[in-house]
Amino acid sequence: MTTAEAETGRTVTSNIPARLDRLPWSRWHWTIVIGLGTVWILDGLEVTVVGNIAGRLSEPGSGLPISSGQVTGMAAALYVAGACAGALFWGRLTDKWGRKKLFMITLAVYLAATALTAVSSSTWWFFLFRFLTGFGIGGEYAAINSAIDELIPAQYRGRVDLMINGSFWLGAVGGSLLSIVALDTSVFAKDVGWRLTFALGAVLALVILLVRRHVPESPRWLLIHGRDEEAERIVSSIEERVEADRGEPLPPPSPDAELTIHQRRSVTFVEIGRTVFSQYRRRAILGFALFIGQAFLYNAITFGFGAILTTFYGVPTGNTGYYFAVIAVGNFIGPLLLGKLFDTVGRRVMISSTYLLSGLLLFGTAWLFDRGALDATTLTACWCAVLFFASAGASSAYLTVSEIFPMETRAMSIAFFYALGTAAGGISGPLLFADLTGTGHVGDTVLAFQIGAALMCVAGLVAAVLAVKAEQRSLEDVARPLTAVASETRSAAV
Repeated sequence: MTTAEAETGRTVTSNIPARLDRLPWSRWHWTIVIGLGTVWILDGLEVTVVGNIAGRLSEPGSGLPISSGQVTGMAAALYVAGACAGALFWGRLTDKWGRKKLFMITLAVYLAATALTAVSSSTWWFFLFRFLTGFGIGGEYAAINSAIDELIPAQYRGRVDLMINGSFWLGAVGGSLLSIVALDTSVFAKDVGWRLTFALGAVLALVILLVRRHVPESPRWLLIHGRDEEAERIVSSIEERVEADRGEPLPPPSPDAELTIHQRRSVTFVEIGRTVFSQYRRRAILGFALFIGQAFLYNAITFGFGAILTTFYGVPTGNTGYYFAVIAVGNFIGPLLLGKLFDTVGRRVMISSTYLLSGLLLFGTAWLFDRGALDATTLTACWCAVLFFASAGASSAYLTVSEIFPMETRAMSIAFFYALGTAAGGISGPLLFADLTGTGHVGDTVLAFQIGAALMCVAGLVAAVLAVKAEQRSLEDVARPLTAVASETRSAAV
């Protein structure tokens, strides 16, 4: 049954969400993680590669008439603008057309734009396809987070989300190492190596696209949009695969876990806005605080980290990439090791503590830096400690906004807060922190650290008060679908 053929306006009762949430972890779930979660690696690869190849692109013989400032300035800004626009544009369509259709389309947009970036011969061409690359990536965040949360069982949702969002930093490490090889003129010509880095991103996207063909549409989305028979077939197929993997029958879902909904095809923008900013305004405040806090903390450190190492500690420009790789590893290990605690200890404790700890550690780093007590190695160690907690906290921001709003608004909510955080990081951040960390004055760099730390601590305090206890709870229990019949499913809007 297609979307056009779907019957809406009916009231149906189903236990599909409960059946998905009661599934034990299986090889099928790993297929979902690999097929959907690898987009963050591509994003990390893109961002890091462009920063590392800026110098090469500006050299004579690169095949592109562009300056280093245009690469790190205009091209980076256009990538950010594309990501923000793409998140909002595709986010709306993800809620309307479905998760699978959009996570295939947005990845195809990324693939094509990255491939066309690789054959750039003029500045305007490079700028255009950097924007379109971001446009595809921005849409990926909304479509992928929605699909993952709706397919992964409730008891694993927190750790899986954190691990996937943290994998951005695996891409960052890969981008750093790839750039070293691609920019080696003894291996590749000046006008070839940088093109191969973008071409590799397109090849990886093609592989992921092939894997995604086997990822089903979200049964939760199908159920709400009048395609309950298709949802039933998908869930039954998943259950059969999991039972075959485990060699034993699955336990029955709870008999009182049925959900009654009045099916409909779409929700208006007015209803989305009223739901997010009126009915769930405390949760919206939480989302604002988490995204702004993590965006400014990361900018306080990452904007000018190379300049800090070079200016204050005499680290050669060509060696700063090694320090960045160490920081990136610390960023990935945080969500990997702490993720399970978000499902066991709980969201409120872990979100607030990771934000507060990272903020306090950055305050401590600023104090030590101001006293001249650090060298390049110990400063990097301090940054790793800060980002170990900050990365888990930042990943939990994406987890939070993807699970605390109703099903019908999920992708648009993710898109809105992602665009907010990306804009703060890509627009406000450079304006503020690039100037502070680039002056060469200790006091200015200390101030940059303190601003990022303060906003992170404020966000942690907001989370301590407003964070939702969503651990091991079904999405429908955390936020009742707008289409749900009130007497059947109850969830307090806080």
